[in-house]
Parts: sequence; structure tokens; C-alpha cells
Amino acid sequence: MAHKTFISYKYSESKKLRNKIIKALGEDATYYKGETSESPDLTDTSTENIKKKLKKMMHDTSVTIVILSPKMTDSKWIDWEIEYCLKDITCKNRTSHTNGIIGVIMKYNGSYDWFKNTHKNNDGCISSSYSEDKVCSIINNNRFNQNPKQYSCDKCKTVDALTGSYISYVEEETFLLNPQKYIDNAYEKSKNDAEGYDLCKKRN
Repeated sequence: MAHKTFISYKYSESKKLRNKIIKALGEDATYYKGETSESPDLTDTSTENIKKKLKKMMHDTSVTIVILSPKMTDSKWIDWEIEYCLKDITCKNRTSHTNGIIGVIMKYNGSYDWFKNTHKNNDGCISSSYSEDKVCSIINNNRFNQNPKQYSCDKCKTVDALTGSYISYVEEETFLLNPQKYIDNAYEKSKNDAEGYDLCKKRN
């Protein structure tokens, strides 16, 4: 089942990946509600005007795709967009509900090493860690927040990559092969007001 989606990203470094994602959605791209390469340039408009246009795009969506890129924390909008998508907001007699969110890690200089580190634990399990300083605090605050926690391995206390956090991460190449899988996963976690996760809906 297709879901209405919005892509949150830093324009100057992620617009090419945004376009790849829209292309990978195929026929489901008709449900995409965010900016495209044909969207008007908003850089010279007021902050309030930009917010108004972004709210109009986001309000009717159920899944947000966040592109994780090296300088995303320089963006004035990404953390605000995530906060908006996590809240229940009423507009024109319609209340939006908490979006599912998936973080897509951009490949940079041929690698994901700028953000992701994979290692083998003493018990043989493979786990990944991420550079928290590279993403917005509202993303970090919605990582490893499953409640109650369900461990993939009770010995090393690792959690499943797709269910252990409300905002899961996936590398861009993996995501582009099957975007619907990850969009569906994010949507499923958002149902019933994200039951099973301790959500943080506000920026620090």
C-alpha cells in the first residue's frame, strides 16, 4: 500500500538523492507531497512564507523520509520539519497524526564511513554505531526508544535495525532497491500513536 510521503533534506547537498528517491518510488511517486526539481525556489521568501508552504506539503502525509547527509545540522529546517511531522496538528478541521520516519544515509565520497561504523561484538554479532553529532537532536532522541525493548541478541543487547528505534536508518543504496519496504516499516510503527515507542516530539 502506498503512503503519502515527504522528504526532509538539506537542499545544497542532497537534492540529487532526493530526485533518486522520487524516481525509485515509481508509480507511488504520485503520493509524494514534498519538493521536486520543478518546485519554485523559496530561498528569497520570508521564513513565515516558507513555513506555510512546508506545512501545506507535510500536513497530509503519513511518512517522512529524512536524508542524513554530512552537513544536515546546518539546515534551518530539518529539525523543525521532523518536529512538525511528529505532532498531532489540526488544520482546516483535519488533524494530522504522528508520521512514521525513516532516515536514509547518503553515500558520501563513495562510503558511509562519515556516519556509520560497523563492528563485530565479542559474541560474534555484527552491530552498527552512528555519529550522533552529525544529526539533529530530535533524531537522536528517537533512536533506541522501543518500549519494552526487544533484543535481537540478549547477550550483547543489540536491537533490530528496523524495529529497535522509531527512526530507523538505512543506507541509500539499500533503500533505493526497495523503498516501499522501509516506508511501510516506518508507517507500521506510527500506527496507534506509535505505541511501543517513547517518542520525543520536541526539538531541544
